[in-house]
Amino acid sequence: MDITPIIPADRQVIDTYGPGIFRVSNQVHEGAVIVQPGQTIPWPVTSFAALTLTDFAPLLGLDPKVEVLLVGCGPRMQLMPSALRRQLREAGIVADVMDSPAACRTYNILLAEGRRVAAALLPV
Repeated sequence: MDITPIIPADRQVIDTYGPGIFRVSNQVHEGAVIVQPGQTIPWPVTSFAALTLTDFAPLLGLDPKVEVLLVGCGPRMQLMPSALRRQLREAGIVADVMDSPAACRTYNILLAEGRRVAAALLPV
């Protein structure tokens, strides 16, 4: 029995990840990326600890807004500073922080459910 979720062909699906790379809809992206249902863009960040609200600028003006933002902090779970979490919430974005492998899996599940999801991913 095939349990693969059915995702429309025009959606960006995270196929796999590896050291320093993500493969999204059969395209390899090096370094950090922001994945949205309609596009994947490079994310010019190198450190989870140094993130600021400005780093999330590509997501702040979206209409409709992202329902859930998954922040993949690399190979291990880290805590987002409460001030940054508050700034994102004030901008209308709910951030869920997890290690990048978990963020990739969760993104695909939420995408299959038709949710307005985005993933900001630091490489493993």
